[in-house]
Amino acid sequence: MAVPAPRTKHLNRKRAIAGLLGAVALTTGAVTTGLTLPAASAATWPTPSGTPQAVTKTIPVSGTVDGGMKRYYGAGDLAGDGQEEGQDPIFKLANGATLKNVIIGKPGADGIHCEGSCTLQNVWWEDVGEDAATFRGSGKTFNVIGGGARKAADKIFQFNGGGTLNISNFAGQDFKTFVRSCGNCSSQYKRTINVTNTEITAPGSVIGGINTNYGDSLTLRSITIVGDSSKKIVPCQKYIGNNTGAEPTKNGSGPDGTYCKYASSDITYK
Repeated sequence: MAVPAPRTKHLNRKRAIAGLLGAVALTTGAVTTGLTLPAASAATWPTPSGTPQAVTKTIPVSGTVDGGMKRYYGAGDLAGDGQEEGQDPIFKLANGATLKNVIIGKPGADGIHCEGSCTLQNVWWEDVGEDAATFRGSGKTFNVIGGGARKAADKIFQFNGGGTLNISNFAGQDFKTFVRSCGNCSSQYKRTINVTNTEITAPGSVIGGINTNYGDSLTLRSITIVGDSSKKIVPCQKYIGNNTGAEPTKNGSGPDGTYCKYASSDITYK
């Protein structure tokens, strides 16, 4: 279930995070371009480099930060790995920031928050906590390039803001919903989601959930679904969203050329 936005849970638990990037230092490593998806099997997950880093306070990111394929995991106040509300993220990206070559281990807390336009490049979540990444801000562009996420009891990507979310060359495994346009946020927007060259591995329930009453759309291109021979995973689930916090109602599923933009040829089952 999507949670109310603009996710003001931090208002009740403000923390001083300025300057913590030095305390939890990121290393510089070789830049990789992301995931090249195999033709018929689940993606190969990367091996972390260096010593894993425990993160006790959210790391602020501005500009471009390269994690060097190091593993970061939650500790102390960030040690949650379930669906409890009120969790803070491991990383919090300022508007325009780029985070790349990072592995988020377990506990994963609330993953990554993008406060505005951002790029996540070759970021991997080994065991998703509340969500892998949450996108905020109005009229922004969010890019997820390469990487992967698995073991998400609910959502991998939560789209609370407005604008366009582009996901490419990604691998999603063992999840309930791969990407969700917030169904009951207090501030609602039109959201455009594009998922291309992405591998989805069962078990899973829904690739994309969107709100037709707010004009959302989901475009799927070059999607490979692994291990779902019975085709139980719904590529595009439509909802009637609201801004009251109520559970949104379903509004059909399947391609329609307006909200769910894909054809059977855009999805390959392996």
